[in-house]
Amino acid sequence: MFSGIVEEFATVTALVKEQENLHLTLTCSFVGELKIDQSVSHNGVCLTVVKLTEDTYTVTAMKETLERSNLGLLKVGDKVNVERSMMMNGRLDGHIVQGHVDETAECIEVRDAEGSWYYTFRYKKDDAMAAKGYMTVDKGSVCVNGVSLTVCEPTDDTFTVAIIPYTYEHTNFHTIKAGTVVNIEFDIIGKYIARMLKN
Repeated sequence: MFSGIVEEFATVTALVKEQENLHLTLTCSFVGELKIDQSVSHNGVCLTVVKLTEDTYTVTAMKETLERSNLGLLKVGDKVNVERSMMMNGRLDGHIVQGHVDETAECIEVRDAEGSWYYTFRYKKDDAMAAKGYMTVDKGSVCVNGVSLTVCEPTDDTFTVAIIPYTYEHTNFHTIKAGTVVNIEFDIIGKYIARMLKN
């Protein structure tokens, strides 16, 4: 379980394909605090630490994860938003994020708001999935590349988020431009409400 408050970005140092799996090796400031079997969110994808060195750690993404997320598009040197699992004895600063990415979306526009930025993303429109809560609503929550954000200007297949300078600088949002593919996780509460209304 995560909050969507990204701690920092990690840098990809190696990518190794093994059959349908992809082993990702990364480095970041808290490598020395990690343990084998620990869960870490990578661009919003919950992955398990499987190997540690003095300054790197390795996680493995399986086929379904690669098909559902942007992890298969990563290259050595890319920056990945990371967050360790939430401690249950503190404030929930973002929203409830499972680390189970629902799908990818494409950035279709970045607008300068004179100090902040508006990013608009388009995802695959699917009425059946929307009926199950896989959608965005105005002022609702969405997780983009592991970042907890508030939705504005939603349509059937797009939504916009506002990014303040701190988020822009301390996450990989500063690398996102039109055409960039990101991971999105829709709000779990919306999914539960949709399920309850269906029954």
